[in-house]
Amino acid sequence: MTAADISIKVRTEFLSQESQPQRGKYAFGYHITISNGGTEAAKLISRHWIITDGNGVKQEVKGLGVVGEQPTIEPGGSYSYSSFAVLQTTVGTMEGSYDMHRPDGTRFRVPIDPFLLALPGAVN
Repeated sequence: MTAADISIKVRTEFLSQESQPQRGKYAFGYHITISNGGTEAAKLISRHWIITDGNGVKQEVKGLGVVGEQPTIEPGGSYSYSSFAVLQTTVGTMEGSYDMHRPDGTRFRVPIDPFLLALPGAVN
């Protein structure tokens, strides 16, 4: 089991009802699906996000699990969750990694490629 056995799919959306543009707060939802294409179970232990707004201001988020869970993803299975981030600009990016471990306790890191958070129509 390696990071190559784990795939990450991301879908984002602007959360207008949670945003306050007049106060420079733009909320974006992100929906993640983690799939295990390997032959062993993988448990998600922790996450690390780097969130960068349109001004280059970075926020770093580290913590155990995701949305209060440390899911075990069986071979051929997947796990989905949704969360959100608040930026001070209409455009930004997120990237990071998940720390996971195999049934024997060996840990490995799964990188999450940068993805865009943007107000509809803000980026062509």
